[in-house]
Amino acid sequence: MAPGNDSFVTEFILVGLTDQPHLQLPLFCLFLVIYIVTVLGNLSLLILIGLNSHLHTPMYFFLFNLSFIDLCYSSVFTPKMLMNFIYKKNTISYKGCMTQLYFFSFFSISECYVLTSMAYDRYVAICHPLLYNTAMSPRVCSSLMLGSYLMAFSGAMAHTVCMLRLTFCNANTINHYFCDILPVMQLSCSSTYVNELEVLIVVGINIIVPSFTIFISYGFILSSILPIRSTEGRSKAFSTCSSHLIAVSLFF
Repeated sequence: MAPGNDSFVTEFILVGLTDQPHLQLPLFCLFLVIYIVTVLGNLSLLILIGLNSHLHTPMYFFLFNLSFIDLCYSSVFTPKMLMNFIYKKNTISYKGCMTQLYFFSFFSISECYVLTSMAYDRYVAICHPLLYNTAMSPRVCSSLMLGSYLMAFSGAMAHTVCMLRLTFCNANTINHYFCDILPVMQLSCSSTYVNELEVLIVVGINIIVPSFTIFISYGFILSSILPIRSTEGRSKAFSTCSSHLIAVSLFF
């Protein structure tokens, strides 16, 4: 029996990406390479930004945090997924599942708000360049990051606490490759009304607020860039936003 939950389920079985034996090894190799590239890429950025004093600017401060979050985010479920390609029985303990769910929620929510902070940084840099050093002071940047992590903490806690209140009786096969909220919730033998309401509110806030803020920021950015007559000037302004826009598009 899982402690503190009055649940009969002590472990869950993860279905994984595929049950075809001949695909296990190719998929293992594919995702191992992707994970290694992700880890090495993000570690390289963290070390480069940390050691190079010329990169201690607001933009690279947010990029440092984004790389750290991406590194942790991918490490929450990828190692377990890789193990599941090797082992015949893909199981995860009840406590392990709840822990994975919490950290997955924490890092995914925090990434939403870091991308939002980066959009605000680009807005200030392009629309109010003379006020940039004041508007994006170290104190402001630290406050934006603290707010991002606090939002992530509160959202992840809400998801996890609501999941802990559910009872799991007999069904323990998760139709996923990690402990995501909805696949786990579907296994509960108790009412999930409160959980569904909580997911609607928390996910709604953490999608609508960042998306709306990023949209508004780039609306002001476009209104400042388009009147520029110089093609070179417009290209330079757009180039400062392109990498961020790609990151936002890939994430959302």
